[in-house]
Amino acid sequence: MGLFTFSCNAQEPSANSVKETIHQFKLTDLNGNTFSMSSLKGKKVMVVNTASKCGLTYQYEILEKMYNEYKSDNFVIIGFPANNFLWQEPGSNDEIAAFCEKNYGVSFPMMEKISVKGSDMHPLYKFLTSKNKNGYKDSSVKWNFQKYLINENGYLEKIISPRTKPDDPSVIQWIKT
Repeated sequence: MGLFTFSCNAQEPSANSVKETIHQFKLTDLNGNTFSMSSLKGKKVMVVNTASKCGLTYQYEILEKMYNEYKSDNFVIIGFPANNFLWQEPGSNDEIAAFCEKNYGVSFPMMEKISVKGSDMHPLYKFLTSKNKNGYKDSSVKWNFQKYLINENGYLEKIISPRTKPDDPSVIQWIKT
């Protein structure tokens, strides 16, 4: 007897039953350049919506430290500035880039300012928040600095609360395993 058994009723999965991945998205970074998420195949990814005038803005420092510590372990952080919560990211893309560099030395990829909720929600966040698209679970972005953890194959695996620090032991364990 082999290791595999097949049911007589086995069918090819329909297109609707196959989960989408983060690798399908092409984005624009803070400098106006195209960033293809397919370049992240084989890497674990933390997607985080950011803001410059938030009580959680200090997390930029933790994110930068983590990025430098774990980027050689096929881990990357992608920041998405968003002005969806109490207008805490009012700046232009150039102003956001200058703020991140001056105050936190951010070197991880930062995308252009987007919307992470509402009728103008960016397609990436529609993917991250819809079980029908991500195959994991429905969610909503609760506040700035909510984290979405994507595995090496581009699938959503975990959603981390904005108030949970990026270097929480559960996140570090996820990166290392």
